[in-house]
Amino acid sequence: MKLTTPVSTERLSTELALSDRIMVLGSCFADNVGQRLADSGFTVCVNPFGTLYNPASISTAVSRLTSGAPFVVEDCVEMGAGAGKICSFEHHTSFARPDAEDFLAVANSSLAEASAFWRSCNRVIITFGTAMVWLHGGKVVSNCLKRPAKEFSHEMLSVDEICGCIDTITRPVPGAKEKRFILTVSPIRHLGDGAHVNTLSKASLQLAASRSGCDYFPAYEIMMDELRDYRFYAEDLVHPSRQAVEYIYEKFRDAAFRPEDLIQIASNEKSAAASRHVEGGIRGK
Repeated sequence: MKLTTPVSTERLSTELALSDRIMVLGSCFADNVGQRLADSGFTVCVNPFGTLYNPASISTAVSRLTSGAPFVVEDCVEMGAGAGKICSFEHHTSFARPDAEDFLAVANSSLAEASAFWRSCNRVIITFGTAMVWLHGGKVVSNCLKRPAKEFSHEMLSVDEICGCIDTITRPVPGAKEKRFILTVSPIRHLGDGAHVNTLSKASLQLAASRSGCDYFPAYEIMMDELRDYRFYAEDLVHPSRQAVEYIYEKFRDAAFRPEDLIQIASNEKSAAASRHVEGGIRGK
C-alpha cells in the first residue's frame, strides 16, 4: 500500500565536500540548513544580514557582499511600534540596536567578515521564501521594521524580475573564487496574503529557478507531496516540524554530499549533538 507520493531527488551536479566553503542565504529554512551543515562539519557562513525572504532582498545582499561597501548613518532606520531601536531595511530585526552607532558597529563587523567569506567561498545555497515584496519609497526592503503599513506598498515580483535577481546573485565576481549555486524554494508557506497568492508566489519562484541553469533541490515539493500530512508541521501548521526538516535535509544530503565524506560527516554530527547535550546540561545546573 502506498501512503505517500515520493518526490524524485536526483543527484545534483554540484557536490558539497567538507573542503568547500559554503555561503547560505535566504529564508528561515536556510537558517535550518546552514546549522545542519555546520553540525556536519562544513565551513559555512549563514545569513550575515539575518533571514531574507524574497529574491530582490537576497540580490541586494549579494551586491553588498560583492562591493563590501559599509553601512552608513543614512542606512539607519528607527523601528516602529515603540521598539526604541535602530536597524536598516537590508537587515533582519535581530541586528537592531539601541542607537545608530551600535547598529553600524554590528552590521559592518558582520559585513566585513561575510564579504571576505563571499569572495573565498566556492558553493552557494539560496533558499527563496516568497515572490511577494514590500517597497518603501519604491525600493524593496528586507524587513518593514514594524513601521506603519501606510509607508509601504506590496506587490509580487514577476518571473522575469526574479530571473533578473538570480542573474545578479550568480554573476561572477572579478578576482573571487568561482562559485557553484544550488537553488531551492522554502517549504514554509507564506499565507499572509492567502493560499492562492502563496501558490502563485511559489510557482513564480520555481519557474525562475528552472530557467536559471543552476542546480535545484525540491524542498518545497517534498514538503507538499511526501510530507503533506499535518503531523509533519509545527503547531502553527505553516512551518515544517523538526522531523520534517530532518527528513528534507537527509534527502538533500543524499543528493549533494560527496559519498567519501559521509563517514566523517556522521562523526561530526554525533560530536555536535553531544556538545549541545553537554551545554544544555551546564545551562540547566
